[in-house]
Amino acid sequence: MKRITAIAFFAVATLVAAGSAMAQGRAVQANVPFAFTVGNTHVPAGTYTISANGSSNLIEIRNASARVNIFESAYADGHPARASKLVFARYGDQYFLHEILCSTNDLNVQVPTSKSEKRMQRQEANLQREKGDEMVVALNEVR
Repeated sequence: MKRITAIAFFAVATLVAAGSAMAQGRAVQANVPFAFTVGNTHVPAGTYTISANGSSNLIEIRNASARVNIFESAYADGHPARASKLVFARYGDQYFLHEILCSTNDLNVQVPTSKSEKRMQRQEANLQREKGDEMVVALNEVR
């Protein structure tokens, strides 16, 4: 019984290590100077590391100093990136992460529009504005 437990533990540790290695190979970093929303999570300004696992649609957004760790679903947008950047939609004073574009890594994804972002879009439409502004933040490859 102990042998089976040890083998199972070793297998899980190997999978976790392999997943971490894959995510580290596709990681980028950005200094975001404003608070923003990812999915339904509001996060503070700071330096964020963004990584993805090639076998799933999950991205990890991590800020160690603020103890923020978000797993969010995203989907490949199919467009090659010319520059590495984060694209945020801005509605009033609120920012929503919309796209992650990276020219050096295979990390070009769109974050689905959340319910709170859709609500802000409706409010903007009610104020007779055509569309929210877009904000761009540069990405740096993590080595």
